Amino acid sequence: MTTFTHETYLSPLTWRYGSDEMRGVWSEAQKRRLLRRVWVALAEAQCEAGLVTAEQAAELRAHQNDIDIERAETIEREIRHDLMAEIRTFAEQCPVGGPIIHLGATSMDVLDNVDALRLRDGLDLILAGLEKTLAALAERIDAEADTAAMAFTHIQPAEPTTVGYRLAQYGQDLLGDWEELRRVRDGIRGKGLKGAVGTSASYTQLLAESGWTARQLEDAVMAKLGIRPFLAATQTYPRKQDWLVVNALAGLCASLHKFAFDLRILQSPPFGEWSEPFGAKQVGSSAMPFKRNPIAAENIDSLTRLVAVFPRTAWDNAALSLLERTLDDSANRRLFLPEAFLLTDEVLDRALKLVEGLSIWPGPTARNLREYGVFAATERLLMEAVKAGGDRQELHEVIREHSLVAWQALQAGEPNPLAENLLADPRVSSLMDAETGLRLLDASDYVGDAPQRAREMARTIRESI
Repeated sequence: MTTFTHETYLSPLTWRYGSDEMRGVWSEAQKRRLLRRVWVALAEAQCEAGLVTAEQAAELRAHQNDIDIERAETIEREIRHDLMAEIRTFAEQCPVGGPIIHLGATSMDVLDNVDALRLRDGLDLILAGLEKTLAALAERIDAEADTAAMAFTHIQPAEPTTVGYRLAQYGQDLLGDWEELRRVRDGIRGKGLKGAVGTSASYTQLLAESGWTARQLEDAVMAKLGIRPFLAATQTYPRKQDWLVVNALAGLCASLHKFAFDLRILQSPPFGEWSEPFGAKQVGSSAMPFKRNPIAAENIDSLTRLVAVFPRTAWDNAALSLLERTLDDSANRRLFLPEAFLLTDEVLDRALKLVEGLSIWPGPTARNLREYGVFAATERLLMEAVKAGGDRQELHEVIREHSLVAWQALQAGEPNPLAENLLADPRVSSLMDAETGLRLLDASDYVGDAPQRAREMARTIRESI
């Protein structure tokens, strides 16, 4: 039997990234158990059609989970066909039922139904993880719906928003990903039983005197497997299905990448508003012991970049599978399908921990709002000053002049003088008193309907999942 140690290359997905549950879905043992499940379903349906005996079908079911990978690998080294090696291993365990295993089938009748089952099981795990992340995010959105913070466009201070509303953007994206993943999951189909080129000729011949049609046999087998077949297929199920799946996973990863990237920016000390959890004994840098690097967010961004490239390969497989089938998709599917699921599984787990453990620091958040929010608040000062009888064009120039001076002061490391200078300017003070001006230039409540929209998003998330 093949064995692995740390003396040989091991994929980080074998142990470092991804959950044991997701590794189980894509494990070799589970693949072989599912292969036998398909063969048993086929034998039982053929028994109902009168092609095989009840004793033969029962014996196959009795040994369905008795996989023997070591024996199968020994046979494969001799015959160089992995599926036939598994068939012969199964047949050796079943002297009565062995002769009818795989009767009428071609390899992809079994393998593609197995892959469809694994795609669905993998998506179920992803959806469950995403639901946990969305639920945790909805809690944070509600909690921070009213927390005013500076918003940034072009990574430059813009106008105030609220932390909850910013979080609601991530929630909205992730909810869209959940809906798409659910749609794709519910659309997963197996190849069914259609033979070498998809015409079901072998089954039609086999069933000629049974009173059954090939379609009836297919329906019976797929009902036992609990998955619907494609109406039309070639030797394989349409490879467009793989693209739909990995594209949906890549879409989810895009949303998680943005959340993690924004967190990395906001954790940078010049912003200093957010930070990811940091363990009491966690080491940030081997050289600089003071560092608090955003390693979880950086890990998410690193892994999601890899998932982003998989739809390209899946697209090629779908577009370049010539006529009724070519084999140039087979090897890469062994790699990118499990990798896409395991990587997405990993980043979802990390994102959940970030959402639950995210620190939002009131000091830096208020500081940035105080230093930069006043620039945005000049908009409403302008409007109120015009309503009081001022000249809009003249006041616009006044604000522009004082804003330039204030920016220079900030760049010199000095306090922001904008509010003081504006309210001391007679072109403004003649139109309003200082108390009114200070109230207008306090941007902490200049957030429009962001709190209401944030709470509505949190409610939408809860009602959807």
